[in-house]
Amino acid sequence: MDNNILDIKDLKVNYITDEGTVQAVNGLNISLKKGESLGLVGETGAGKTTTALSVLRLIPNPPGKIENGEIYFEGKNLLEASEEEMRHIRGNKISMIFQDPMTSLNPVMTVGEQIAEGIEIHQGLDKQKSMEKAKEMLELVGIPKERSVDFPHQFSGGMKQRVVIAIALSCNPLLLIADEPTTALDVTIQAQVLDLMNDLKEKFDTSMILITHDLGIVAETCDKVAVMYAGEIIEFATLEQLFTEPKHPYTKGLFGSIPNLEEDVDRLKPIRGLMPDPTNLPKGCTFHPRCPEAKETCKKREPVSIDTGNSHMVKCLLYEEVSQSEGAK
Repeated sequence: MDNNILDIKDLKVNYITDEGTVQAVNGLNISLKKGESLGLVGETGAGKTTTALSVLRLIPNPPGKIENGEIYFEGKNLLEASEEEMRHIRGNKISMIFQDPMTSLNPVMTVGEQIAEGIEIHQGLDKQKSMEKAKEMLELVGIPKERSVDFPHQFSGGMKQRVVIAIALSCNPLLLIADEPTTALDVTIQAQVLDLMNDLKEKFDTSMILITHDLGIVAETCDKVAVMYAGEIIEFATLEQLFTEPKHPYTKGLFGSIPNLEEDVDRLKPIRGLMPDPTNLPKGCTFHPRCPEAKETCKKREPVSIDTGNSHMVKCLLYEEVSQSEGAK
């Protein structure tokens, strides 16, 4: 665990519903170094947000339950921490930017009060000093401090997202989790928000987990990428490794679904089929019903993570066969 700020080991999260048990996260492993950015990529329903909420211990119970695993932050297992300890960590050492800025803000408090609230609680400053710092944070995210007395409904979507970022960064967290922070924004505002997050990350040396399904956003902001499918990490690599030689058939499929400016093709190649039903996951490799390279063994045997070189991990039976044949030489 040396110099890793976050280590998630064998995390398993289920939701117990009337329709059955939803297996949201299945034996997930992630590690993150100080100052590093990790992109968590996958389709809707892959378990990305559940993973983030697990780190903050915010899984709603019921119906959710962390069945297994360890989450080490600064060497301490958060799953063994008391609720009191977690209150000191949330918003202070670990902050989260939620998906929709429209619903993240309190409509009856001014934006200044909402930023100052966290500063007052976590940094022990009085009301006046907290408000001064809140105004500084607004300026930092490109909003004039005079607007600290305005209410959320007086801001546009992009401005609200900036306020949410100001709240998240107001206590200089060691880890920032951004859950699809640009989904509700138009493209030009998206670019501004991502630039802003990059600048602030460098300024405060913050580690970041960026949850998204957009590989373009990952390319602009992340050092490493974890590709998630049906609650598992199926490929883990540096940004360069993933973009120059994706290995898992699912990752290749994601890239095949994106228009390439250098190639003239009539149609894109989407990944066939849909995400599996999380209450009834396929046996063997969970991706085999949609995989163009699936073999008979893929239906029966679950793959393990294989290091294909330079810590480029892939969870696919095709690479198990390759590594076994190389080992036999």
